[in-house]
Amino acid sequence: MGGRIGTVVFAGGEGPPFQSARWIPREAYVIAADSGLDHAHRLGFVADLLVGDLDSVSMDAIERHSGEVQEHSEDKDFTDLELALEVANRTSGAVMVVGGHGGRLDHLLANAELLGDHRWAGTELLWLAGEDLATVVRHQKTLHGKPGDLVSLVALGGHAIGVTTAGLKWSLQNTTLAAGSTRGVSNRFTDTTAQVTVRQGVLLAIQPGAVSIGPPLP
Repeated sequence: MGGRIGTVVFAGGEGPPFQSARWIPREAYVIAADSGLDHAHRLGFVADLLVGDLDSVSMDAIERHSGEVQEHSEDKDFTDLELALEVANRTSGAVMVVGGHGGRLDHLLANAELLGDHRWAGTELLWLAGEDLATVVRHQKTLHGKPGDLVSLVALGGHAIGVTTAGLKWSLQNTTLAAGSTRGVSNRFTDTTAQVTVRQGVLLAIQPGAVSIGPPLP
């Protein structure tokens, strides 16, 4: 899973499955983006910080919240998740985003692109998106799974240049995965680990169903 997760961000949207709790370190600093506070409570976590315009979080969750609150206007120029990530980026070098995967298509696409933004270039990002695990790949990452497990490589924010893989059924060698290309979709692990390297650009490595299986041993 890379570096030790220091901050967890609970996003809004559909509630994450209960299996997500197995992935979330209890000692991490917890930020809730608006209704992400309800999701945090549902999984048994207490948020240290609530961020957003508070237009979708329940009153019950707000009343239970004893941590800090950063309330923003509903006329803000950024989503609640983006505001939460800006805080998370200052608090930890490894951040896990939980949720933000369901409901509106515009939110889903915006959240995926947000994770590839250059502002987080120095931060490791892991996304528990429903049943799926997604890892932001800049430069090089080691992925964990089982032989036969699916993994898709999707370029974020432009072309991913010089992509090289090891431990996957269909290997890539210094390949360009163009923005909008489906070439990296539905590859498979041939071992318990796979290496993904990208010389220029950002990839999202998506492992369908990995969250429900449980965290693999590093």
